[in-house]
Amino acid sequence: MRKFLSVLLALAMVFSLTVTSFATEEPAAAEAGEMTGKTVILHTNDVHGAIEGYAYITALKADYEAKGAEVILVDAGDYSQGTTYVSTTKGADAVTMMNAAGYDIVTLGNHEFDYGYAQLKDNMTKANFKVLCADVYKEDGTPIFDANYTYTTKSGVKVGFFGMETPETQTKTNPALIKGLKFDTDLKAVAEKQVEALKDADIVICLAHLGVDAESEPYRSTDLYAAVKGIDFIIDGHSHTVMTKGEKGEPIQSTGTAFANIGVIVIDDATKKIESNSLFEIKEDTAKDETVAAAAKVIVDRVNKEYGAVFAKSLVELNGAKAPNGNRDVETNNGDLITDAMVWKVLQNKDGLTVNEDHVVAITNGGGIRAAIKAGDVTKKDINTVLPFGNTVAVVYVTGEQLLEALEASTYCTPGAVGGFPQVSGINFTIRTGKDYDANKDTYPGSTYYGPASINRVTINSINGKEFKTNEIYAVVTNNFCAAGGDTYYAFAAASAQFDTGIPLDEAVMEYVTTELKGVIGEKYAAPQGRISYFNPFSDVKTTAWYFNYMINLYEDGVIAGTSATTYDPSASLTWGAALKLLLVSHGDLKAEDATGADWLKNTLAKAVELGLAPEDVDGKALITRLAFCQTAAKLNKLEESKNDSIFTDCKDGYVMALVDAKVITGMTENTFEPEALLTRAQIAKIIYQLNLIEK
Repeated sequence: MRKFLSVLLALAMVFSLTVTSFATEEPAAAEAGEMTGKTVILHTNDVHGAIEGYAYITALKADYEAKGAEVILVDAGDYSQGTTYVSTTKGADAVTMMNAAGYDIVTLGNHEFDYGYAQLKDNMTKANFKVLCADVYKEDGTPIFDANYTYTTKSGVKVGFFGMETPETQTKTNPALIKGLKFDTDLKAVAEKQVEALKDADIVICLAHLGVDAESEPYRSTDLYAAVKGIDFIIDGHSHTVMTKGEKGEPIQSTGTAFANIGVIVIDDATKKIESNSLFEIKEDTAKDETVAAAAKVIVDRVNKEYGAVFAKSLVELNGAKAPNGNRDVETNNGDLITDAMVWKVLQNKDGLTVNEDHVVAITNGGGIRAAIKAGDVTKKDINTVLPFGNTVAVVYVTGEQLLEALEASTYCTPGAVGGFPQVSGINFTIRTGKDYDANKDTYPGSTYYGPASINRVTINSINGKEFKTNEIYAVVTNNFCAAGGDTYYAFAAASAQFDTGIPLDEAVMEYVTTELKGVIGEKYAAPQGRISYFNPFSDVKTTAWYFNYMINLYEDGVIAGTSATTYDPSASLTWGAALKLLLVSHGDLKAEDATGADWLKNTLAKAVELGLAPEDVDGKALITRLAFCQTAAKLNKLEESKNDSIFTDCKDGYVMALVDAKVITGMTENTFEPEALLTRAQIAKIIYQLNLIEK
């Protein structure tokens, strides 16, 4: 067996709790007994059915034990779903493999609930490990599994664990499958109770399936650590993040997904404290435990035999990305294919519909599209990997007003990513990303999402090429997850009528491909078909441009304008006068009426001189450099010169670094700023937008 430990030992001696390097080098031979007196926690998260990886962690555990360490194996959730190797048995084979690997303690991820609470309970009756979950309760108010557990090592170290599940589960899992369960949203109170219960433990570790994504605020692991005292370390999951510490140095570690890494935490038995943490990167030649690898192969071979037959061909690659430019933030060709299949399948039997065919549309949540389909042969396994949840095709009858609500709620953060982002068929709509989402004061019932108080961002241009009307009834073909109010689709759960066809979604897609497309996914799906557009008055700006979101927000707010009604001229340089005008108007120092008309330049320069931002003899018609503008912007926003070392090789200016520290700017490259380059209209849009975030 390959020897892993010398590099890990080096990490333990050199790095603190906030280790940032990964153990990626080929380790040299290590001596027996060198880890005596240490307890090692090996951890995983978001394995998502990558069952062949369990052989890696078993081998690593054995190597540590051979060197004298006591090893604890733990997981932070989402092991039951993700590939056909676990989804075909509704998560049961994930438990089989975790038993084989020798896991000790796990918590639950949102995907553990994908097959329903009854299936989850049945799966866990077969588990040889402890299952912890402190914030999900049965109808009688008791946790569905033990809330916490103290693992006492042979040397007497008491390691207290408690499990935290994301409250987002109540809308990221089919609500119909988790009826009767309560997901606590007061994570602070729950965690404080667990810390108190574990007060006799030497070390308190939270097994958290919370993540650090912005869309998960305020339920992130970083939010939890900031709110609760007494947690020594958080082993995190959910956001698929690779990190050895939080953004502010918090003791939070996460391994990514699908065994990209194995987390390592070393505890000194004598001091009873954590002495290091790191990530062990899995490589192609990383050693495997032969017994566990053989167990995985049995499952893989069985599934491949059943699902591996080719049933179609694709001439194009279908987008399986999340974001950016994926199923959670833009229209995709994969989303077009799936929703077309949904409409087609329902229209095979029109007798069950109460509206005309031209009032039938489809919506599926982008978060339910989990993989790409590559050009070439297509198997049942490919489709099942794209659509692994076992969802069925459902029909929901909604008014045009309810349809607008669903689209508004499901694009509330676009162009930011959200699992509810609508992939559609039969609907043509526009999103105004520069408009603020008008959220209700309270969340939807049983949800972490806020419905819209008004329709502010979405306009439905047409339905199947015809005029959209808010007072008419439309049949929305969707999946049973969305029909039950999953993700952002409470409007569907509140609809007046709906029915479930019982047809599995993956089978509907396969039938559409084989029957309607004659077994070939062709050029029709080479690219998205333009069903979703973004408000953009400028012909010289693409909505996919890196600066588009910044520019369009400022345009909608009246801060920035085009060079004409239809052009923005993003690469044009700015004069001192134009740059100062934008800066002062956005900051509120220059009134709009003073920034227009014949005297706008005179008024702008006078205000800039008054505020000490420019000398009295400033030439307002001269072009402004990136350095000069950043210095001016930092002074206006009262940012002091940064004392940190510059990240740029060509600029050491303290004001520039102050803006870097404030996350207002980045360089032209990772280590160059190009201070004397002229500022462009594209660049100023980003800088002013980011400066406004500081103000907020």
